Amino acid sequence: MFQELTPFVILSVIAIYFLLLVGISYFTGKNADNDSFFRGGRKSPWYLVAFGMIGASLSGVTFISIPGVVGGSGLNMAFSYMQVVLGYIVGYLVIAHVLMPIYYRMNLTSIYEFLEQRLGKEAYKTGAAYFLLSRTIGSAFRLYLVAIVLDSFVLGPMGVPFWGTVAGSILLIWVYTFKGGIKTIVWTDSLQTIAMLTSVTLTIVAISRAMDTDISGMISMVKESAYSQVFFFEGGWSDPNNFFKQFLSGALITIVMTGLDQDMMQKNLSCRNIREAQKNMYSFTAILVLAKVMFLTLGALLYLYSAHLGLDIPGQTDKLYPSIALNQLSPFIGIVFIIGLIAAAYSSADSALTALTTSFCIDFLNFGKKEPSARMIQQRFWVHIAFSVLLFIIIVAFNSLNNDAVISQLFVAAGYTYGPLLGLFTFGIATTREVKKQWVVLVCIASPVISYLLNAYSDVLLAGFEFGFLIIALNGFLTFSGLWLISSRAEAKAI
Repeated sequence: MFQELTPFVILSVIAIYFLLLVGISYFTGKNADNDSFFRGGRKSPWYLVAFGMIGASLSGVTFISIPGVVGGSGLNMAFSYMQVVLGYIVGYLVIAHVLMPIYYRMNLTSIYEFLEQRLGKEAYKTGAAYFLLSRTIGSAFRLYLVAIVLDSFVLGPMGVPFWGTVAGSILLIWVYTFKGGIKTIVWTDSLQTIAMLTSVTLTIVAISRAMDTDISGMISMVKESAYSQVFFFEGGWSDPNNFFKQFLSGALITIVMTGLDQDMMQKNLSCRNIREAQKNMYSFTAILVLAKVMFLTLGALLYLYSAHLGLDIPGQTDKLYPSIALNQLSPFIGIVFIIGLIAAAYSSADSALTALTTSFCIDFLNFGKKEPSARMIQQRFWVHIAFSVLLFIIIVAFNSLNNDAVISQLFVAAGYTYGPLLGLFTFGIATTREVKKQWVVLVCIASPVISYLLNAYSDVLLAGFEFGFLIIALNGFLTFSGLWLISSRAEAKAI
């Protein structure tokens, strides 16, 4: 189809792709108001939400980083990431049967409104602030990953500066989300999930053909390679890939980064009722597990293909997949890769931008406690712009700081920022104690600081033990314990 993968060809395909997204936005954004932007009018089909959430959950981080770390020797080496994925299943069941029934029963727009009714205004504002911090950092990481690929392989060689690549990416997201919000994203994310999974599938097929084997031969090749090990029990708790650490971390990561995250829950809350939202969660979980297997299989194939051709592995493994897709395979696969990468990044970034806008409007501008008005729509518009600018600033700043695989940095950051949310929600759901409200903020600030110090010196203090992703559990436990210490036995408001 394409004789040569030129920057003009790549930009043309990207332009067509975004025109399609803008077209969807035009039709779904008609007569949109704040309720449409925040909750999709509670009319989103559950199956559409389930499929679209795949793209948002995988993101550009999974698209590039997970295949890259398969051939490493540290965290998530080989197929050890599947241990985390098994933990995901437990986490999604907790979300479906514990958290979502509460959110629907309380008719929430922002899930952090639960904290206000249960623990008071201070806990509410603290939880919402931690989400804004967490999701802003996470979204910046994900978009940064896409920006460096576009900068290295497409726009950079054309003379476009890195900041120009970032600004253009964020502007395109803003254009197709500013009006319809979550009502639009439910549809665009489904399209982007299709694009992402198609990209991975076609890349796997292309590598198999390049190595003169069929699908069954490819599966055998991966199974017999050094990359196929899934379970790691031998290294004990000091091993970052230890099964029990990975499994528990996967469950906790899912609960906090999906169940306690306004971005992911906003899609679920746009379903018609709790039953449809739960069906969405079951379907989403099954498809997600299969998608993770595909990405790990792709990672193993990338390393086997590199060895087959005698290629050098990039020092930054995030660049392995783009390097092979754009430089070694056919121009058609290069185009497919670019579309998949854009879809992976923007399916998470667009909903994050909408969720950040929603949380700020509901949790800090108190939209939920006011009568709807044209002025509130205008305020939402400017908040949307402000978060777009903030993401731009963070990504440009982060460009000079990144050294490790982005996937690790994302989860490490999340461990410190989502931990207090885990402690707050667990305390609010599992106890009926009342807290001394003036001390809540101090507890939620102290917990991440103590967690960081314990993690930094764990090898000395805990005989070589490393927390890894379990930093979320430590952080949440310290927050819960601190809240217990500043609380008293009393009857809390029924929920």
